[in-house]
Amino acid sequence: QVQLVESGGGLVQAGGSLRLSCAASGYTDRYKCMGWFRQAPGKERERVATIGIGNGNTYYADSVKGRFTMSQDNAENTVYLQMNSLKPEDTAMYYCAASRVPFCTTVQVYNYWGQGTQVTVSS
Repeated sequence: QVQLVESGGGLVQAGGSLRLSCAASGYTDRYKCMGWFRQAPGKERERVATIGIGNGNTYYADSVKGRFTMSQDNAENTVYLQMNSLKPEDTAMYYCAASRVPFCTTVQVYNYWGQGTQVTVSS
């Protein structure tokens, strides 16, 4: 059974940093892509960052480029999202997702989702 468990969210002041983790279990060798998405109240889910498991290629939304870094530890079946220079507009529930299809920037291919971790950035 596929399971994704996020951790690392919390409350931080603007300009601060957080590191999110997503531990994957269950047939992880079949994952082709992992991604971080976020959803703020009243807004649609937004793709934040994705990574190709095999090649390590990353994609970032324009709103987080230069501030967020996604990385992977294949030995631990874990992906991370290092978030620096956080802004109040980064406040959202952050979700980790996985895909068995290697089109990492296509949101529709992500069919395994975690429960999310809340990130709140105060001004």
